[in-house]
Amino acid sequence: MQPINEMKLEFVSKSSNEAFARVVAAAFASQLDPTIEELADVKTAVSEAVTNAIIHGYENRYGIIKMVCRQFEKSVEIEISDEGKGIENIEEAMQPLYTSKPDMERSGMGFTVMQSFMDKIQVRSKPGEGTTVTLYKEFNSLDGLQ
Repeated sequence: MQPINEMKLEFVSKSSNEAFARVVAAAFASQLDPTIEELADVKTAVSEAVTNAIIHGYENRYGIIKMVCRQFEKSVEIEISDEGKGIENIEEAMQPLYTSKPDMERSGMGFTVMQSFMDKIQVRSKPGEGTTVTLYKEFNSLDGLQ
């Protein structure tokens, strides 16, 4: 299926850019007239994905995070990728409460949160090469007007 609109954004993996990415994704998705709740779901999932890239992908160094947002007739697809350290075991990383940083005040719920707020998520990763998280959200509030 071809998107009806698309945008790409690159930013440095600074924690201050997490809010920026969240707002940009929400503004892009808002063109499809989602409900406030649907928009909040998108913002929360994007926030988690970007935070994962900053904290786990790049750890204590800066790198580039790429975000690609695509609009379809009644849905959005948001792809967030980094060229950081990657994930050794995706299945393990997606388990609730799993964390690779038990010393930090993080609950290990990033992927669980993304899954609960989006209709589907896909994670691709190669150790040493980075991770791509793709978030999918269908908007039920649409009446077909664009």
